[in-house]
Amino acid sequence: MNYFVIVDVTLRAGIADPEGATIERALPALGFTGVTDVKAGKSFRMNIDADSETDALEKATALAERLLSNPVIEDASARLGAVHAS
Repeated sequence: MNYFVIVDVTLRAGIADPEGATIERALPALGFTGVTDVKAGKSFRMNIDADSETDALEKATALAERLLSNPVIEDASARLGAVHAS
């Protein structure tokens, strides 16, 4: 079966996020007030052939840990997404 999976990669707590800080500083000039604690990250979307949802998420997690993220400074999480139309 084919599963649509989303992998989110974010910096670990305590790691400086200059991209998020730059975005946060720019928001008031663009008319967005009251927005704080902005964090930048990466999102990957993929289709995975697997026997079950659990197997698909395990494959995506392994992929994220081995290729898509730097486990020293980043956290990765996988979740099932809505049906993806290519």
